[in-house]
Amino acid sequence: MKTALIFPGQGSQFVGMGQEFYAASAEAKAVFDTAEGVVPGLREVIFNGPAEKLTSTKFCQPAIVAFSLAALKALQAHPGYKNLQPCFAAGLSLGEYAAMAACGTLSVVDIVRLVERRSFFMEEAAKANPGAMAAVLGFDSQALSQICRETGAQVANFNTPDQIVITGEKDKVLRACAILREKGALRVIPLEVSGGFHSTLMRAAADRFALELEPVQFMPPQFPLLGNVDANPVTDPQIIKSNLPQQIYSSVQWVKTIQTIAAAGVTTFIEIGPGTILKGLIRKIDRSFQVHNIQIPADIDTLLNGF
Repeated sequence: MKTALIFPGQGSQFVGMGQEFYAASAEAKAVFDTAEGVVPGLREVIFNGPAEKLTSTKFCQPAIVAFSLAALKALQAHPGYKNLQPCFAAGLSLGEYAAMAACGTLSVVDIVRLVERRSFFMEEAAKANPGAMAAVLGFDSQALSQICRETGAQVANFNTPDQIVITGEKDKVLRACAILREKGALRVIPLEVSGGFHSTLMRAAADRFALELEPVQFMPPQFPLLGNVDANPVTDPQIIKSNLPQQIYSSVQWVKTIQTIAAAGVTTFIEIGPGTILKGLIRKIDRSFQVHNIQIPADIDTLLNGF
């Protein structure tokens, strides 16, 4: 069965995630222990919280990636993994980093270290250049993009055809929200975030992160990675590397990512990591696509017994 491995982004975390993998899988335990070496205290915060600490800048992004990588390594260690025939890997924003491990481009330690730096630089940029974000439901994407151009707001995420997140300077986002409500958007929901992520307000973070990336060696992926910037399947490690700083301030092309994978004949997805957010998004893109979730070790047996 041809499949695509997909990974969730920020906001999917919860206290206690991954404990079952830590207890049941030597491969998963090794991931959490490696991540602990990069971010001291991370394992305790993931397993025991409190929730406020887990969602803090220092821990949130590394925690999600550590759990996703632990679940991935447990899945890959199963004898039935070879039956999945993964053809593509992709992740929603932060999830792109776990996707790079899935296709063999980066090591666990490099990924956790880079994610910790990415998180820190993004938060510093948010403090220096305050911004806002809002989710828009039930509005044409082309018309929304035009309103963003007129107001100076920007598109952060094309999550589904009917769910788009806008971002940027607070006054520009508020102006765009007012116009969208006036023109009939089903819902416009301000998001509780610390900055205008995936906007040009993050350029300083991207520049700092690019320097962090310079000495890191990226390996050719075993199968294509679809990055958030353009949703193109990529096998050149230098292109994967060069897209990562741009990803911080560019729109997340999730709809195009799923459509590109499906156009290649792959309509079975395995969401690896906390929550089922991506499953919900994919159902809104095309309800005929199959999405399996890996959140606990039993999910692996259930999945592989079905192939």
